[in-house]
Amino acid sequence: MNRRDLLAAAATTGLGLGLPPRRAFAQTAAARPEMGVLSAYMAAAGTRALPPDAAEHAKHHLLDTLAAMISGSELKPGAAAQRYIRERGARGDATIVATALTAAPRDAALANGVLAHADETDDSHNASRSHPGCAVAPAALAAAETFGADGARFLRAVTLGYDVGTRVVMAMGGADLSYKAALSTHSFAGTFGAAAAAACLADLDAQHMRWALDYAAQSAAGFIVWRRDTDHIEKAFVFAGRPASDGVTAALVVKSGWTGVDDVFSGPDNFFLAFAPNAKPELLVDKLGERFEIAQSDIKKWTVGSPIQGPLDGLDAIRKQHPFEADAVKRVTVRLAPTVAAVVDNRDIPDICLQYMMAVMLIDKTASFRAAHDKARMQDAAVLRERAKVDLVRDPDLAKLLPARVTIVEVDLADGTHLTERVAAVRGTVKNPMTRAEVVDKARDLIAPVLGHDPAERLIEAVFAIDTLADVRDLRPLLRRG
Repeated sequence: MNRRDLLAAAATTGLGLGLPPRRAFAQTAAARPEMGVLSAYMAAAGTRALPPDAAEHAKHHLLDTLAAMISGSELKPGAAAQRYIRERGARGDATIVATALTAAPRDAALANGVLAHADETDDSHNASRSHPGCAVAPAALAAAETFGADGARFLRAVTLGYDVGTRVVMAMGGADLSYKAALSTHSFAGTFGAAAAAACLADLDAQHMRWALDYAAQSAAGFIVWRRDTDHIEKAFVFAGRPASDGVTAALVVKSGWTGVDDVFSGPDNFFLAFAPNAKPELLVDKLGERFEIAQSDIKKWTVGSPIQGPLDGLDAIRKQHPFEADAVKRVTVRLAPTVAAVVDNRDIPDICLQYMMAVMLIDKTASFRAAHDKARMQDAAVLRERAKVDLVRDPDLAKLLPARVTIVEVDLADGTHLTERVAAVRGTVKNPMTRAEVVDKARDLIAPVLGHDPAERLIEAVFAIDTLADVRDLRPLLRRG
């Protein structure tokens, strides 16, 4: 029996089993071309120079994610990750960021991933509804240390991780999938992105890249029950820890000689049939090598929940145009879409409480990481006085503009002056990107309190010179507590 006979027989069997004709055909259709293009691109990524703009974006996102790991080491999920490593005996020599601990690559990726998403600090990619950096960068770091990769390859691997992980989810349906299914788009993008980055650092050829993607697909999991997690620990595991760990594992098992399925995205019982039957596989390679998804990802200017970004931007902009002191303010009105406002309305957690963070901005003229995590300060008399001035309005007109989270901030001063700012594009998003100086300022605010001012400056310098680093393991002293 030749291949054509086998396909015909399989299709007949599928229809006989009662499978819908469309699925029976999909099960037996000839392999699509996307895997060939994707695996070849992945295999060449480690030695392919990045365009200057993409390289600059990659450095911004790498620094931002490392800073999130370092600051996350002092939060509850970070403590849980470190406890896990200690109880595991800390076997291996891969770095656990902001600690003196080491571990095997898989465990290091797990722990560093949890550190990276220990809070609402890390980056995001809107089209895929994912947080790529918190899974990709920990996986890349563990793999780079394992294989002694140089800094240029490390940066290219991180960039590749963003390109692959986000495209898988966009092919699955992107944001629409996140609204229609209970699947966690964050987990899927993280797993494939981490596997791609680690496989690049393992220097896998195109055939082995296919198998690494196959094992990533078998590891892909996660659903949105994490929304019930009030400690942020399970969320950090789903978004980052598990995807980073499984991505590293996919690369390591293939590197050790394991074989797998040549194309997990097409043919019988493929990945898309299992999770997204209406997927568009052609999006796996859409503008691959032209549009770098790391440049399409957002960096948070403020280390708070997303719905508070716009209000802080608005108040900051008003004050820069018309300086005033907190005691000159009579009322601050913030208008948000009702569903957006509900997420941050008078919450008891500082970094997701809009009224508290606006009060902090009035007093401090900024919103630092430390202030955003100072629960005791929520009861401070001066903060309570300013917080009482903040009025959150649930504006149905702004709901019509969703998914764009447009914010209107109004400030009424005691002398009768009325000031207003409409924020259509939050600072740090693709439409309103942060400068290098702003990215550095945020990183410094996150790193210096944990590692110290001078170590923070050395790490920042090292990241922006990463493409000249001979061995990523030379970063270890800069990533650990003294």
